[in-house]
Amino acid sequence: MKLITWNVNGLRACMGKGFLEFVREEQPDMMCVQETKMQEGQADVPLEGYLQYWNSAVKKGYSGTAIFTKHEPLAVFRDIDSDGHDTEGRVLTLEYESFYLVTEYTPNAQEKLARIDYRMEWEDARRAYLEKLKKKKPVIICGDLNVAHKEIDLKNPKTNRKNAGFSDQEREKFGELLSSGFTDSYRYLYPDTEGVYTWWSYRFNARANNAGWRIDYFLVSDDIREKIKEVTLRTDIYGSDHCPVILEIEI
Repeated sequence: MKLITWNVNGLRACMGKGFLEFVREEQPDMMCVQETKMQEGQADVPLEGYLQYWNSAVKKGYSGTAIFTKHEPLAVFRDIDSDGHDTEGRVLTLEYESFYLVTEYTPNAQEKLARIDYRMEWEDARRAYLEKLKKKKPVIICGDLNVAHKEIDLKNPKTNRKNAGFSDQEREKFGELLSSGFTDSYRYLYPDTEGVYTWWSYRFNARANNAGWRIDYFLVSDDIREKIKEVTLRTDIYGSDHCPVILEIEI
């Protein structure tokens, strides 16, 4: 089974930069997107053979997630069962017979960590939600998780130590999530690979200089990590400040 995650940084804009062509060429079983920045129905997304599921933010033009899938789910969930965390369209879950698929756009801690307190609350609520799912069946979670876990996961770790996405608090919470029974699929296969990222700032020619961060992930519950076959970071695909990540797994 082939799954793809991509923060498209505005789906309507990305459709003008090759999104549809990419999906049609790759033909994933499930295509997960974050930061759609639109409500369902605001634009036609003509992907023949795919069912479409959306979770849009209450605030228009902000955040939002969606999944395009060839396989009809048993159920669809658009929240994480936690007060105060379900208005920004950040999580979308599809339940299948043998696993849950969760796509997420994690809140950014923002400049000077202005939103770090909310980010910590989110981390705890989301982890509790995933742990509840995992008790029932295996879980695959993907998306822009807005954290580079280790120094190997960004170009300039020393100068970013206290910045959003690489703060000690965020990295610690990510470690707690992994310790609760999840595997970072890319590092499972490629523990020592350097210089491969999924996001680059639009400033300072960051992408041309490959001054990036690996903040987009496929995590799988530990009980299915041996089913991971390949993980590919499609750094050759533009259309957003993030690149797609492809997971191939036998499930």
